Amino acid sequence: MTASSSLPATDGAPRSRGLGPRTAAGLVFGSSAAVLVVEIVALRLLAPYLGLTLETSTMVIGIALTAIALGSWLGGRLADQVDPRRLMGPCLGLSGVVVALTPAVLRTTAEWAPAALLLIASLTILVPGALLSAVTPIVTKLRLTSLAETGTVVGRLSGVGTVGAIVGTVLTGFVLVSRWPVSGILIGLGTLLVLGSALVGWRTRGWSGTPALALVVLAGGLAAVVAPGGCDTETKYHCARVVADPGRDGGRTLVLDGVRHSYVDLDDPTYLKFAYVRAFAAVVDAAFPGEEPLVAHHLGGGGLTFPRYLAAERPGTRSLVSEIDGGVVRVNRELLGAQPQAGIDVRTEDGRLGLRRLDTGSRDLVVGDAFGGVSVPWHLTTVEAMTDVRRVLDEDGLYVANLIDHGDMAFARAEAATLDATFDHVALVGEPADIGLESTAASDGGNLVLLASGRPLDPRAVREALDARRTGWKIVTGGALSAWTGDARPLTDDHAPVDQLLQPIGSGE
Repeated sequence: MTASSSLPATDGAPRSRGLGPRTAAGLVFGSSAAVLVVEIVALRLLAPYLGLTLETSTMVIGIALTAIALGSWLGGRLADQVDPRRLMGPCLGLSGVVVALTPAVLRTTAEWAPAALLLIASLTILVPGALLSAVTPIVTKLRLTSLAETGTVVGRLSGVGTVGAIVGTVLTGFVLVSRWPVSGILIGLGTLLVLGSALVGWRTRGWSGTPALALVVLAGGLAAVVAPGGCDTETKYHCARVVADPGRDGGRTLVLDGVRHSYVDLDDPTYLKFAYVRAFAAVVDAAFPGEEPLVAHHLGGGGLTFPRYLAAERPGTRSLVSEIDGGVVRVNRELLGAQPQAGIDVRTEDGRLGLRRLDTGSRDLVVGDAFGGVSVPWHLTTVEAMTDVRRVLDEDGLYVANLIDHGDMAFARAEAATLDATFDHVALVGEPADIGLESTAASDGGNLVLLASGRPLDPRAVREALDARRTGWKIVTGGALSAWTGDARPLTDDHAPVDQLLQPIGSGE
């Protein structure tokens, strides 16, 4: 037999000993799937601290790809220098330990050492990703017994690995995240990897460190229970908590990803704590005097504060709410007392798609309250989206939107330019320093409310309504608004760099 037709084993035994084709395929499939599970769940873990933004997604994907490249390279080199049967167990076991410890480590770091969060997050993706990616070249080395079948073996295992990655992605996105908390997913995956390590060690007689690793995984599970940053519930999009107000019996605050999102008084739906919601009410008071019922559409539900308010203050009002996160809808029902009531219809759907289903001229009011302080659904900010908003409004209809921005407020200015390109009449309300009315005062940024309509707005009526609601906010229109907007460009479906424009609190100069 010539060197060109066979690959001799370094220890005199066939390299496939203890590792049949099905076992090899299972190892490659499982390890590749696990890499993608870790990648997707890492995005969920980091969202409360870094936001679910394009930058966060790009960082996580980049680190995962680096891990895959590094693991494939190192795994191949080590397989040529060390008996591959001695490598598989440690790769699976050690990666399982890191995966199981990730929830506790990341959340503790975010709370107690936030400056180190990016480094720790990178390691919790890079280390297990590289170890798991090393499995494919190691298994390939074990299965290659003849050069004549090199292409077949490499191609088959490469294909199996790709299918595993696809399954891991689909399973995580459509099944796991919707049914289990991310800490449970990672601890469960870590446990499976350690068990896989034990099985491989038994089959190949090359690894016996599983008992110690199992104890570490158990410790990781216990640590995840007591680690800071827990949620009342983990939804597809958020870590959600409901916090009782010690100063008001019925007061509840809905916290999504660490940010106060909504305040609801379970006993008095007309009580509006947040200034921007009082600004909503003031603008509606000015635009629609009296108590006439309205037909409203809400982009984003949160705690349903404003739909509840409209139902109480303007009996007969019909509010349709598009809330993409079914978990938030459940929180409203189970923890915030949002029982089915006449006039409020909540649909679990994307707001942009919900707009498309509405008839032209069918709404008096559209409320945009889907923009957070660390992430924004960019497709609800563009000229095309606003054109659809204008389509569903009647000729006297009003669009009001809550924005959160800081620093130079590049995102808020771009959104003002977007509305100006879509509607005939646009105004901005907010703290005087934030909207350019107090040039000597420092602007901390925060909430702003944009309003737009096809009919003229009455600044005086809005100003009086804002004062009546004791917001302390002012209104700018016309030239003053144009000066505040500056040279900001409208956002479009083709170019909406919202994640780059938005400046979260604490990231200023």
